[in-house]
Amino acid sequence: MKKGITLFLSVLILSVFFSGCARRDENVIVIGAADYTEQFILGYVMQILIDETTDFNTRLVSNLSNTVLFTAFTTGSVDLYIEYTGTIYGSFFGYTEIRTPDEVFQITRDGMRNRHNVRMLERIGFNNTYALAVRPDTAERFNLQTISDLARASPELTLGATIEFVNREDGLLGIQRVYGVNFRTVIPLQGALRYTALMNDEIQVTSAFSTDGMLLRHQLVVLEDDLAFFPPYHAVVMIREEIAERHPELVTVLNRLIGTLDDYSMRELNYRVDVLHESPQAVARSFLRNAGLIR
Repeated sequence: MKKGITLFLSVLILSVFFSGCARRDENVIVIGAADYTEQFILGYVMQILIDETTDFNTRLVSNLSNTVLFTAFTTGSVDLYIEYTGTIYGSFFGYTEIRTPDEVFQITRDGMRNRHNVRMLERIGFNNTYALAVRPDTAERFNLQTISDLARASPELTLGATIEFVNREDGLLGIQRVYGVNFRTVIPLQGALRYTALMNDEIQVTSAFSTDGMLLRHQLVVLEDDLAFFPPYHAVVMIREEIAERHPELVTVLNRLIGTLDDYSMRELNYRVDVLHESPQAVARSFLRNAGLIR
């Protein structure tokens, strides 16, 4: 029943949002983006890159939930957007087996082509997966560099994490099983409250995403996932095959993004928006200029 309601709402939102788009100009490329900072930046990165280096007109459709965005893309209302391999692998395709990043990439690439006639380009470079972070003084006091180190010290430490992380098999449940962590206390916390609690020493460990700008703001130590437990969430450009075949020059332009962003550099871009309050559009343009992709 819940799935039916979700599907109904997705279709309803799409029908309202994209009303009037049934007769589209083929030279207008519709770019999609989800509803959080990183996606806002990446949406503008693609739009500005295409606008500045091709003759195409673009339209950016952002602030969509993952489900609505994926539905819009696979039904042809959106031509291209940046997705994450782990989201496709787990959330959209339903796989649960732990596989290497290369295996996940190949499975998702083949699946998008065979199931949805979508071309997935090579990985951009950064991996926005789960992470565990601590303050530098905590890392020094307990000699923490890896999650295996954390497992040893965990009985003396309190974890503050999102409710989702606490209850996910690819979150705390799996970490307990694979690494044997046994925290003194686990406190569910949302959003910026995690970082406030961490800086106040109310918790000593927090869950994060590896490209989170708040990691940079507080100069936190991100512990190495030395057993490669967390699933890979490599960012990839996805483009409908119909568009890729009709406009190969568009693929050439988008391929220029490959290798331009690693975890730290994406973290810096998010930091500029979330902490320094720069606009996502300005940050995207600055990144493209610094990378030599536009003038």
